[in-house]
Amino acid sequence: MAFLPKKCQQYLAKRGFAYEQLEEGAQKAIILRGVKLPEGKYDSAQADILIMLPPSYPDCAPDMFYAMPWLRLATTKSYPRAADYPIAFTGLQWQRWSRHNSEWRSGVDGIWTMIKRIEEALEVAA
Repeated sequence: MAFLPKKCQQYLAKRGFAYEQLEEGAQKAIILRGVKLPEGKYDSAQADILIMLPPSYPDCAPDMFYAMPWLRLATTKSYPRAADYPIAFTGLQWQRWSRHNSEWRSGVDGIWTMIKRIEEALEVAA
């Protein structure tokens, strides 16, 4: 059931990501397993990150991302901005991180672009 483009699979392998490609109904997604989070920033040291892929990926950008377990900021014990809404996938209620991308470049961007956006969002969450 590998649907992720080969370039994306190679990138994930090169970066050492453990991941799964999943389909639920018509929705395709990947789950990055055990992603290390910025040290001391959250109430967990790592999380699984869900990325839903639009039907026309990689020509169109993935929009948001989702975390499991739900993450709270270590200093305030509150959810990060725009990260307090659940989304159901694979029988779990994932924490939606509402982060949008309007600058996707078809034919240039790929999973590496989305991961960079996720890493930046996790770093600057407040």
